[in-house]
Amino acid sequence: MIVLAVLRHDHRLTDMAGGNGISATTVRRWRDEVIDLLAAKAPRLDRVLKKIAKRGGEVVLVDGTLVPTQRRTGPANRPNYSGKHHRHGLHFLALTDERGRLIWISAARPGRTHDITAARRDHLLTHLRAAGLGALADLGFLGLDDDPDDPVVVTGFKATRHRKLTTCEKEANRVLAAGRAPVEHGFAHLKNWRTLTKLRTEPARATHLLRALLVLTNLEVHR
Repeated sequence: MIVLAVLRHDHRLTDMAGGNGISATTVRRWRDEVIDLLAAKAPRLDRVLKKIAKRGGEVVLVDGTLVPTQRRTGPANRPNYSGKHHRHGLHFLALTDERGRLIWISAARPGRTHDITAARRDHLLTHLRAAGLGALADLGFLGLDDDPDDPVVVTGFKATRHRKLTTCEKEANRVLAAGRAPVEHGFAHLKNWRTLTKLRTEPARATHLLRALLVLTNLEVHR
């Protein structure tokens, strides 16, 4: 319960230690052990996609999110600044099923990482095709799927300065946005853990933390 309170409400370790008659070092050790145990249970990308396909699923929802970090100065922290969000943070790629249930989360990357770059590094297309699944994505993934004859990632249409969208393209974008809406619910469930309000840990630990929270989130949803 102490560890859950730290993760859910972002309570200070010293406060939790003092209120329970133990040391802050003990609370930190418990927290890290629980995070590592839960993170080890987080699903792998290839396995979770095959599981979705085996259940009869046809598509997954993909999106990227930025988890804020404490702002630090120096060249080592510059890659964590996201021009899109105008803040420092770590980028994560996540998948949900059609209902918005989080099924996978990537490793932490610098905040300036683009969604499409993260998807390529995780070989998302290869895993989707191997599982026989499609994916619905926003325009941040435009250009990821380079096979016009057999696309597996649907991103909608983008207007330019010289070309406006047709009525049919606007309608297609509206339908796609409605289909993608559940992915935002998945992120909302994850970010209910207030420890993510502003991360105070290095990327490697952040990866373990997010994957542990993914497991906890799904346990809560299916209680």
